[in-house]
Amino acid sequence: MSRDSSEQVTKLSRMLRRNMTMEEKHLWYDFLKKLPMHVNRQKPLGDFIVDFYIAAVKIVIELDGSQHYTEEGRAKDAEREEFLSGTGNLILRYSNYDLNTNFDGVCLDIRRNIEARLGIDDIYGSECS
Repeated sequence: MSRDSSEQVTKLSRMLRRNMTMEEKHLWYDFLKKLPMHVNRQKPLGDFIVDFYIAAVKIVIELDGSQHYTEEGRAKDAEREEFLSGTGNLILRYSNYDLNTNFDGVCLDIRRNIEARLGIDDIYGSECS
């Protein structure tokens, strides 16, 4: 990636952090921000910007709006997933619909994947669940 390209991706990621979707805000403020590990929002990885990234466990979390279900959207997502999984990341995808209708289930799935990657039963320890 060229320096100009890298600067553009960084600039775009900052703009996306300031303008998160309603679903991104919900997941961030009501779950991810409270995790006992650092979570990045709108994180540049290579030429891509992922919605959320947990570096400690190499998990990418993507929230998919309607644009992801077009032919062009599917092709772009396939390219992203090939790159991201090729660098050892686990990609977790949830539709906006799933987030809005089954928020607790989405959070539980994210938590279970984090625990599986860490090889532990409870990311909060025995004091909190």
